[in-house]
Amino acid sequence: MLLPKRPKYRKIHRGRMKGVALRGNKVTYGEFGLQSLEPAWITSAQIEAARIAMTRYIKRGGQVWIKIFPDKSATKKPAGVRMGSGKGNPEYWVAVVRPGRVMFEMNGVSEENAKEAMRLASHKLPVKCKFVRKADLEGGDNG
Repeated sequence: MLLPKRPKYRKIHRGRMKGVALRGNKVTYGEFGLQSLEPAWITSAQIEAARIAMTRYIKRGGQVWIKIFPDKSATKKPAGVRMGSGKGNPEYWVAVVRPGRVMFEMNGVSEENAKEAMRLASHKLPVKCKFVRKADLEGGDNG
């Protein structure tokens, strides 16, 4: 599971997920990508589950890149604790994903295999996703 080695602060503000991804919205390393269509917090466990689903389907052929990293701690207070008395303890790590963000990339496999692997991975994630090709995203004026 992914998590930062030495965070500067243990507890981080929740923040907001408004707007679209201005960075990380193009396929840079591979030939195919999985792009988010909704904003969400994606946990390190969900990222790992999606990665395993993809690599199992392509039978460890080709290459997979994970382009998101969970660097924000999400805190939680225990059940049955009264309001107040400070912020809870960090429970898990999340990556903030905005619409348009390319989360995973793949290379070295056929388009049909990549599409099916990305479909299996998207079922592990809490957002709607779409399969994108490098050639499709290069033509746009968003950069």
